[in-house]
Amino acid sequence: MGGAPRQFTLAQLAQRFGLELRGDGDVLIHGVATLASAASGQLAFLANPRYRGQLADCSAAAVVLRGDDADTATMPVLVARDPYAAFAKISALFEARDAHPAGIHPSAAIAADAVVDPSAHVGPFVTIAARSRIEAGAIVGPGCVIGEDCVIGKDCELVARVTLVTRVRLGRNVRIHPGAVLGAAGFGLAMDAGRWLNVPQLGGVVVGDDCEIGANTTIDRGALDDTVLEEDVRLDNQIQIGHNVHVGAHTAMAGCVAVAGSARIGRYCLIGGAAGIVGHIELCDKVTVTAMTLVTHSIREPGEYSSGTPMMENRQWRRSAARFRQLDALARKVNGQDKENS
Repeated sequence: MGGAPRQFTLAQLAQRFGLELRGDGDVLIHGVATLASAASGQLAFLANPRYRGQLADCSAAAVVLRGDDADTATMPVLVARDPYAAFAKISALFEARDAHPAGIHPSAAIAADAVVDPSAHVGPFVTIAARSRIEAGAIVGPGCVIGEDCVIGKDCELVARVTLVTRVRLGRNVRIHPGAVLGAAGFGLAMDAGRWLNVPQLGGVVVGDDCEIGANTTIDRGALDDTVLEEDVRLDNQIQIGHNVHVGAHTAMAGCVAVAGSARIGRYCLIGGAAGIVGHIELCDKVTVTAMTLVTHSIREPGEYSSGTPMMENRQWRRSAARFRQLDALARKVNGQDKENS
């Protein structure tokens, strides 16, 4: 794991990521931290103006920030148009990740007609079912279950205990965190003579290149067509994606979002935590849905959308809730007065 500690000079970081260096370029950086906790040899960042006051007391060796904050810093700085994005790129240089040697662990169970590229890593207690394929450089971590007719693309990583139930196809460089389940049967039911019938779920799941799927997230396979995530979609933990949902490229969803079946979400959308999106509606590109919002109809124009009410003191909330029930009667009364006065 990791090997020798990595370190870079500020000049090296500036050149590598196209940043403006102000100060001593020979300063060595061996790690990253926040403004409040950074120590000697570490790089911090200032992206949110509310933390500007922490800069004066910061002990970091250097800070990534915007040009208009650079004059207030007493240490060397790297100037970036987007300090948070620059810091993310630099932080990746210091991420220690386990080595995964090519090969198949002896405890893995692999179907005779499954195909595993020699450069892939298949960890302990992995199961790979019939007609599935693991491509070059892929990592299938311990305890993963790969069902029938699945494809794990080049350089994908299934961290641990990931389940691909059936007909799941991953593009290149997809990362899936522990406990995620892709390709389970969607929630398709028909009522017949007072009893539920399960509607067969005959589609699959298609995940585009460079996607990331969080821990314990579930993505159901389609009923007839596939459930689709386009490239560079990012899903947080404990998200539910229903059958036949289509998520556009570069969209990100925070934890506990639920998207019902056959919804279509555009590109570059941001969905806040615990938001709900009902089925069979469409969100256009570049829509932001704030946390805890329930989206009940299609959104045709880009922008930010919210629902629900903010937190308030309990007694005030109870009074407001009682008044919610009176709104319809009040609206009818106002409309009646308007008609009388017209």
